[in-house]
Amino acid sequence: MLFRQLFDYTTYTYTYLIADPDTREAALVDSVIEQVDRDLKLLKELGLTLRYCLETHIHADHITGTAELRAATQCQGIVPQNAQAQCADRFIADGEVLRVGRVPIAAIATPGHTDSHMAYLVNGTHLLTGDSLFIRGCGRTDFQSGDAGTLYDSITQRLLTLPDTTLVYPGHDYRGHTVSTIGEEKHWNPRLAGRDRASFIELMGSLNLPNPQKIMEAVPANERCGNMAALAS
Repeated sequence: MLFRQLFDYTTYTYTYLIADPDTREAALVDSVIEQVDRDLKLLKELGLTLRYCLETHIHADHITGTAELRAATQCQGIVPQNAQAQCADRFIADGEVLRVGRVPIAAIATPGHTDSHMAYLVNGTHLLTGDSLFIRGCGRTDFQSGDAGTLYDSITQRLLTLPDTTLVYPGHDYRGHTVSTIGEEKHWNPRLAGRDRASFIELMGSLNLPNPQKIMEAVPANERCGNMAALAS
């Protein structure tokens, strides 16, 4: 498997490139519109054909590059089942396995940050957690139909039950971390370690975080797969 972690410094967003080195088929997870040229350049340099642009959820902090990447490569735009994104070529359901060449990408429903959110387990070893589980943190639950109790259930029942050696790759990081493991997060994540469901809900309700700077433009744009022309019309 070919695997790359890419970073957008403006929104602290990680984009992930997954490819089969034999078939040269590739997928991008959580692309960023300002980084489309970077991603296309890397695909060309590595001799890859982009088949899929996947989203973990409808983002509120950045605009997806799916529309531009789809126009350039004829890839499919894929979003979680029940997400409000009629622009998508297809929706992916919990338990569904998408294959990039011979590399399996298994969808794991992890609602809570939003009401339609997926994590993706790649090749059985690399867990792309989106905005559910962060390194030593977790996604917020105070907008886009988020729910703290649901997020706690998703993380503890769907993610922390994976093998301790599973690599954790989040959708964002604000402190310079790049990768963790399920075992590490069980023991060292301050929002989860030693907390029951009630104390987690209480903690999340007390965060009082400011809204993402781009929320007013990002959410409607991402419901159109980042098609800014459609948004303007």
